[in-house]
Parts: sequence; structure tokens; C-alpha cells
Amino acid sequence: MKVILLAAGFGTRLRPLTNSIPKCLVPINGKPLLGIWIKNLYERGIRSFLINTHYLAGNVSDYVLKSSFKDICTVVFEKKLLGTAGTLIANASFIGEEECLFIHADNYCLADFDAFLRAHHNRPKNCQITMMTFRANTPSSCGIVEIDDQDIVTAFHEKKVDPPGNLANGAIYILSREAISIIKNEMTNATDFSLEILPKFMGRIYSYETSALFLDIGTPENYTKANDEAN
Repeated sequence: MKVILLAAGFGTRLRPLTNSIPKCLVPINGKPLLGIWIKNLYERGIRSFLINTHYLAGNVSDYVLKSSFKDICTVVFEKKLLGTAGTLIANASFIGEEECLFIHADNYCLADFDAFLRAHHNRPKNCQITMMTFRANTPSSCGIVEIDDQDIVTAFHEKKVDPPGNLANGAIYILSREAISIIKNEMTNATDFSLEILPKFMGRIYSYETSALFLDIGTPENYTKANDEAN
């Protein structure tokens, strides 16, 4: 299985911290967030990572080159941001014929990834994507999903004022070979994964809900909470 870690964001809500540190490298209990991701997945047996960069890209490249994971990481610089779907499509050759873990790396997530991988393996046969979900404290700031009695996603509400529920899309996905083939062959002009690709897979996305800590560290409040929880 290949991994794409989306790490190109500006982290504007975390300024002034992110004036000199890219969001993917902000420290959680003294450890860069990107390193936490790679170590966690490495311990699950994964050995091939692609990291996209844009803002303060040199910092990310330097970190990877000096890390013990440098030989299993490919860093790709985007001179112009391609968008979440654009990055996936542009790097289809990296994925090849394998499945792909597609991750927004600005989340601090303590989910059981062995269980997530097992859930994907045992997903309903018609599902081509497995999405990690969690219960959000502020549903209006998240993408909220509706699921049926088989945990298959039937509807998606992106940051609505009054969404129907609090089961949130964690922006962590396992993409099957079939999903990757469809995306790279039929959705070549897509730029936003949530808005342009997920709706095309309604009824074919399996929801794996984690009860573990799940935080988007993009706000000062959540960043502080992540550090408090990590201590």
C-alpha cells in the first residue's frame, strides 16, 4: 500500500507559529506532526510515502532528508497548489497498481490504523473507498456524512450551518485500485477531493468510525488541545 500525505497548506489560522514553520511540521509534544504520521504508519508495515509541498517547502524537504525515513519518502514540490484531487491525480504513477492511503496530514489522529486497514479489507463488496469518520464537537465546521445500516455513506454535507448529525469525515481515506482507476481515468480535471470526487462515489464509500482522539490542528485551540492530550 502507498501513502500520500497532503502537507502543502499555509496554516494561516496558526500564525504567527506558521510564519516560519509549515503546518505539517508544527510540534506535538516536541515531535513534528509529519514525523508522527510517518512513524505510526511505518509501524503498520507501510514503506512508501509521497509528501506534497508548497508553503515553506524547503523546511519539509530538509526535515525528510535528515530523518530516518528519508529512503522511503518521496517529496513532491507543487509550484502552484494543485488541490487535494489534483495532487492525487498528478501522482497516480506513484501509486501504480496498489491501494493508497490518502491523508490530510494536518490532523492529529490516534486512531487504530490496524483496525482501519482491517475494516477496509472487510468492507462491503460494492464499496471502493473507506473513509475514517469521527464524532465532531462542532459539526458545522466539518464535512458531515450520513450512513445506512451497513455504514455506507449515503450523503455528504460540507460545512453546513445545521448539518444532520455529527459524524464527520476525517479526510483520511483508503482508496481501492478500482477507485484510483476511476479517478485517474474519468475525473482528470478535478481539483477538490471532497467537493468533486466524493459525491461521485456516494453509495460506494464505507465509513470506519474511530472513537480515538481526532483533531484538525489548524486552529490555535485544537493545536493547544493536541499538545495537552499528547503529554
